[in-house]
Amino acid sequence: MRRLVLLLAVLVLASGCARTTVGGSPVAQAPLDAASPFDQESSTDPSASEEPDPETSPIDGEITPVCAKLKWTDLPYPGAKADTPPTQYTYDSSFDESCRWTTKVDGVEVGVSLRYRLNKAITIERTTGDWDVKGRKVTYLDRSDEPEVEPSCVLVLPYEGGGLGIIVIDSSGKFGTVCDQGRKIAEVMIDRETA
Repeated sequence: MRRLVLLLAVLVLASGCARTTVGGSPVAQAPLDAASPFDQESSTDPSASEEPDPETSPIDGEITPVCAKLKWTDLPYPGAKADTPPTQYTYDSSFDESCRWTTKVDGVEVGVSLRYRLNKAITIERTTGDWDVKGRKVTYLDRSDEPEVEPSCVLVLPYEGGGLGIIVIDSSGKFGTVCDQGRKIAEVMIDRETA
């Protein structure tokens, strides 16, 4: 939290000092996975809304156990080795674990993110449907035709005594539909749940 406050202070100071004008037209590109589409679970557990304890939170360089189960080679995107770590991890403090794998394909950012919550289900506000994947109910929301967001699919399932959320974002159209990609990732994660 201190890093965020410090970063904001630096940005405010820098923006106040900068007087450079840049010509051209702005290009709007939505950041990958900018806002969580998951419902924030309401709970009677008072510890549910607390920030993770920095003493027990993973440190830089340490990939959390659920995130470690997915490898770059499980994703359809080219170029990465299995032992390459996620692009970012432990970035969403409202979940016990969070990680994402992002890359560019022909100039288009594509990627997958996982969020895991221990002892609590993860839900999505609205759904397109659900699948039975290896005996597990996987609920999904297909957002590939919504003009206000990047083509994406959000999936949730019960996992390791809690809930797992998967988001696939891919506007390249090169790797199958976003929900098919998400379903394959759910299969991989279910296969490795007890591993």
